Amino acid sequence: MKKNLANKESFYMKIIAVLSIVIPIAVAFLIFMPQNGIFGDLEVSFLPKLHAIFNTAATLFLVCGFLFVIRGKVTLHKICMWGAFAVSAMFLVSYVIYHAQSEPTTFGGVGMVKYIYYFILITHIILAAAIVPLVLITIFRSVSGQISKHRKIAKITLPIWLYVTVTGVVVYFMISPYY
Repeated sequence: MKKNLANKESFYMKIIAVLSIVIPIAVAFLIFMPQNGIFGDLEVSFLPKLHAIFNTAATLFLVCGFLFVIRGKVTLHKICMWGAFAVSAMFLVSYVIYHAQSEPTTFGGVGMVKYIYYFILITHIILAAAIVPLVLITIFRSVSGQISKHRKIAKITLPIWLYVTVTGVVVYFMISPYY
């Protein structure tokens, strides 16, 4: 039985590793090499607002999921965490579509607000890349029944994931006047 779990874990960790490399590379490619108009005339100007909504929803799911688990309501915790994962996945797909379709937006703030914006943006981007494997491993450990390992990594995953979702909304509000 342990060998079977080890084989499954090895297989899924390889998939997680591939996704953890491919996703940030794809996003970086779109950010640093804009692909204006891949989808023809598809209108995407509404997507940044939708991204903020997805991030807000993910934040709410994460906070509620945490509150449920510390109160011992495991089923509600699972529902919330799957909700956070689902809206984060929808965000990622929408974000890729947006950046494949539209020109990049330049932040127009000056002075101290510019430095604050770029600090938040850079930490957001770095941690958004780091959260991919953490979330996937945390989910794998939960669904595979490795609850003690799940708890250990969830203590790292949750605050980083929360930071990414909250700063995603902050970045949106800071750059939205320049769309």
